[in-house]
Amino acid sequence: MSFESEYLKVVRERFKSVKELGDKTISQLSEEDIQWVLNNGSNSVGVIVKHLSGNMVSRWTDLLTSDGEKSYRNREQEFENNISSKQELITIWEKGWNRLFETLSDLGEQDLLKNIYIRSESHTVLEAIERQMAHYSYHIGQIVYIGKQLKDENWKSLSIPKGKSEVYLKQMKNIHHGK
Repeated sequence: MSFESEYLKVVRERFKSVKELGDKTISQLSEEDIQWVLNNGSNSVGVIVKHLSGNMVSRWTDLLTSDGEKSYRNREQEFENNISSKQELITIWEKGWNRLFETLSDLGEQDLLKNIYIRSESHTVLEAIERQMAHYSYHIGQIVYIGKQLKDENWKSLSIPKGKSEVYLKQMKNIHHGK
């Protein structure tokens, strides 16, 4: 396997794991939770999802042939807190991720060093992938943080729960050492 094909495999797995953090958080939230904002300068989970999806659809549609900032995208509208239901939120969420994963699965190793444009700025496909990974991870972190604050003691941990690091480490050693 070449470095390039291994990279594409790894990056698809990383995007899936980032999405999974968002999925597991959103599944714990109520209709009211997705609308919650701390203050006027904050975004709700619904707004963050709209922004992520809008970005994904714009960036990953015709990745190799058109600027990643599409003329039909209305970025400002993404920041209006007007998601009407959790089902609508999930539909918007999945639309963006589906576009990303479809495009990633169509990319070949020969595409990674091709030049593409985002807001008229040139990037290699590899740079664009890394740019979007950082951007999406940043916003998923916000979603998780909001979820943890809202659910408080009812939060179902997405990683190693506090105080459980030693138990987790022992479990991992047993799994990987066949015990």
